[in-house]
Amino acid sequence: MGSGQVTSWQGKNITVAGLGVSGISAARALAGLGASVTVVDGGDSEGHRARAAELGELGISVRLADAQTLPKGTDLVVTSPGWKPDSPLFAAAAEAGVEVVGDVEIAWQLRGPDAAPWLAITGTNGKTTTTQMLASILKAAGLRTAAVGNIGTPIIDVVLGEEKYDVLAVELSSYQLHWAPSLRAHSAAVLNLAPDHLDWHGSMEAYAADKGRIYEGNTVACVYNAADPATEALVVEADVEEGCRAIGFTLGAPGPSMLGVVDGILVDRAFVENRQKNAQELAEVKDVNPPAPHNIANALAAAALARAFGVAPRAVRDGLRNFRPDAHRVAYVDEVGGVTYIDDSKATNTHAAEASLAAFEPVVWIAGGLAKGATFDELVQKSAKRLRAVVLIGADRALIAEALARHAPEVPVVDLDRTDTGAMLAAVREAARLAEPGDTVLLAPACASMDMFANYNKRGDAFADAVRELAAEGA
Repeated sequence: MGSGQVTSWQGKNITVAGLGVSGISAARALAGLGASVTVVDGGDSEGHRARAAELGELGISVRLADAQTLPKGTDLVVTSPGWKPDSPLFAAAAEAGVEVVGDVEIAWQLRGPDAAPWLAITGTNGKTTTTQMLASILKAAGLRTAAVGNIGTPIIDVVLGEEKYDVLAVELSSYQLHWAPSLRAHSAAVLNLAPDHLDWHGSMEAYAADKGRIYEGNTVACVYNAADPATEALVVEADVEEGCRAIGFTLGAPGPSMLGVVDGILVDRAFVENRQKNAQELAEVKDVNPPAPHNIANALAAAALARAFGVAPRAVRDGLRNFRPDAHRVAYVDEVGGVTYIDDSKATNTHAAEASLAAFEPVVWIAGGLAKGATFDELVQKSAKRLRAVVLIGADRALIAEALARHAPEVPVVDLDRTDTGAMLAAVREAARLAEPGDTVLLAPACASMDMFANYNKRGDAFADAVRELAAEGA
């Protein structure tokens, strides 16, 4: 079929890989357009069977406990984001000459002639926050918008829904970009690049290349991080529309065609008259919540995309002031005995933890969990001077302990060898014992949570509950 637009889905035999949220969304949409849809999934739980029954009522076939065999006559495979490119199902598709695409590709193809442009965001860390910031700015400008893609409502449902939008703020993961060959955004940003999901992509080069797909065919602006040369390299390599500009953002003073910070003010030297000499004030650093360095970078990226879409400076300021970050993202919990407690359970990799640690000093750091193949030497080296002490939890805590022994041997370390429900309370109590007034106790695990918790949200909730219990004990 190729990666061109499908003119009619009527009678097409579509295999949807995965019975999760995006898979169900794709199956429903394509069946509604007249396609013959079969969903395949390796699971066979009670939940799987219930979802299969619901789809069956719509005439959608579901094959459980078999995610490897390509149904006969398949014209196209639509995959959920997490399925690895080397999955047996995709090998079978390749052998049969059948294309594999993702739900984002289908959403792009299903847009109508008057569809809202996409302002797209990817990066190893900060995607969700930046996308939500952008949506807040666009709303402050009076535009009809929504934050979609890798967050919120499945993007196919948004594209086919009755509500009309002026512009969409679209978060895209590397997985989604891998399977979206014809996506062409109005403008796009790569916030940063650090090793992540390498087991899925196979190499850092492949991971970066998939992130870089977000710039393909951009019409107005490719936004990159001046502090991360790899993001600028992706802009250089991208095939964009004539007239599309490279727009950098920096935490320092911006040069022409950049956004940056001057004396506590976020300024624009990209979307102004005579950018060689002029700069436009957009907002104050204190308008960014929280005003941590990595979050100011997020705000600058969001502002750059909004300005590329023609949004006025005042809307940038108002949108940033109105924005409230999601839970577990550098979230203030409480102050107990002169010590501030911050929940950044969302810092599930070393890059995110490094950004979090850079926002505070001195820190009693609570870290650990599932390392996912990560190493911690660079993180510890960069953060050592900020550390008052460290409390380690989780399955792979020894990896962090070893890095601390190599690069910060003078920093006290408490190694908590327990995974029961009281482990987080014990960690918080140890951190409180080690902290001094004026310190920050920071949960920024640099690891995934699934060894001890259902997800990072539950881990953050456990931390907040433990802090509240500590506060009650001291009351």
